[in-house]
Amino acid sequence: MNGALIPHTPIAVDFWSLRRAGSARLFFLSHMHSDHTVGLSSTWARPLYCSPITAYLVHRHLQVPKEWIRALEVGESHVLPLDEIGRETMTVTLIDANHCPGSVMFLFEGYFGTILYTGDFRYTPSMLKEPALKLGKQIHTLYLDNTNCNPAWILPSRQEAARQIVELIRKHPQHNIKIGLYSLGKESLLEQLALEFQTWVVLSPRRLELVQLLGLADVFTVEEKAGRIHAVDHMEVCHSAMLHWNQTHPTIAILPTSRKIRCSHPDIHVIPYSDHSSYSELRTFVAALKPGRVVPIVSRQPCRDYFQDSLSPRLSVPLIPDSVQQYMNSSSRKPSFLWLLERRLRRPRTQGVVFNSSQETADQSQADRDSKRAKNENLPGDLEKQASHHPLQIKKQLFPDLCSKEWDGAVPISESLKMVTVQTASLSVHLESTDEDFLSLETGEESGVVPHLVPRGNHDGSAATRNQNTWLGRESLLSHSSKAAPLLAPEFRGLALKYLLTPVNFFQARFSSRDFDQQVEKYHKLLLGCREENAE
Repeated sequence: MNGALIPHTPIAVDFWSLRRAGSARLFFLSHMHSDHTVGLSSTWARPLYCSPITAYLVHRHLQVPKEWIRALEVGESHVLPLDEIGRETMTVTLIDANHCPGSVMFLFEGYFGTILYTGDFRYTPSMLKEPALKLGKQIHTLYLDNTNCNPAWILPSRQEAARQIVELIRKHPQHNIKIGLYSLGKESLLEQLALEFQTWVVLSPRRLELVQLLGLADVFTVEEKAGRIHAVDHMEVCHSAMLHWNQTHPTIAILPTSRKIRCSHPDIHVIPYSDHSSYSELRTFVAALKPGRVVPIVSRQPCRDYFQDSLSPRLSVPLIPDSVQQYMNSSSRKPSFLWLLERRLRRPRTQGVVFNSSQETADQSQADRDSKRAKNENLPGDLEKQASHHPLQIKKQLFPDLCSKEWDGAVPISESLKMVTVQTASLSVHLESTDEDFLSLETGEESGVVPHLVPRGNHDGSAATRNQNTWLGRESLLSHSSKAAPLLAPEFRGLALKYLLTPVNFFQARFSSRDFDQQVEKYHKLLLGCREENAE
């Protein structure tokens, strides 16, 4: 994973391991290459900031929910809060990284000074003319793409590498051309080759969707035999594939990359066309910015002392404002509980009442009556005279199997108008709102995911820690409360709610709608009678 947690800030870039993220609260994605999205998936449930193209790709291909994606325009400055009260803010500016579609550099400015995070980038002199950089700002920390940071690696410019590819193809006028690529990047090279040789470039449907999004020339197709240049996954270019391709038509393969690759077939050609800056380009870039320090993004490829002569005096460690410190420490565990809860509640729900057809009702009517008669005969004697019995104790007598586990006390009922929850030792029934919109936890804006459970206790996160089983929706007992709502409040007398407040074991496995109300009323008459006895 090529990402970083910015020290003394709540900022994380290309870093998606929440267990290791600590106090990070603001998450940024530089581009969509897989080594920068490790851990990012459809379960992600925190705000994610990126460019508009990356926003489309991260939702389209990683299924990250749209409500968590914040697309920021490239070349513009955006103000983001650094705490929960808006006292501290920072400015982030996105700069084109010249790497792959949607790739950007992030320029952060705030109490911590000025930080430039390049992500993966290929340096061009025009970058220094960006308004955010040409004003002579002092870069205190530069997070640098050091993929090719080695004086021994001499790389041509992309224009020179493209010329080498064109010359190679011209030497094989009768051959098909296989270009081995990653899933994202070098689309402009394909466009250049198509225009140079006046041929269609054959793409996969996924890459064709991307080039159409980018607005490139109409030189791409998915028809296998339409053109002689084919873009394939770089992993497909191997010895066995070359043998197979050459059986049907003479073929050469080109790998445009700066990586050191051992060619397994004489018709595989590696051309040093790179989307990462060369060592000389990195030297020029750092010398122009004169940062206080350089931090390599690729930890396995250290920068050593290559830029020591281009550095400015370092900024002292910033003092974190109190409000930011509280923000970084306050809700570190709460979002993870919300994520687990949402994932659990996405599971298919069990249907409640099963209403029979008319024919099924007629066939079972006699069995229903026999069952009710048998149930009446098995009831304990004269419950109405047992004034000392609590409604839950009556329930234990009626359903010893259901209530065999130890649990005494009142039945807690949520006072939320959105949901009523009744939980017993092995029963949990929810009455939920059918409204499909809710307010975003972060912004208060409407989105399309419904929160299905409300945690008990205070909203400062302490209740989430104490009642973890409640947060996770497990079938555990809620803590008892002497202030719990009465079991049969007057506003909860509707037929549907009566059903929800009736243990499921009271009903037969299947029953008709005609007998439904009668069975519910029968059960609740027993509870009301007991309650009247207790009131006297």
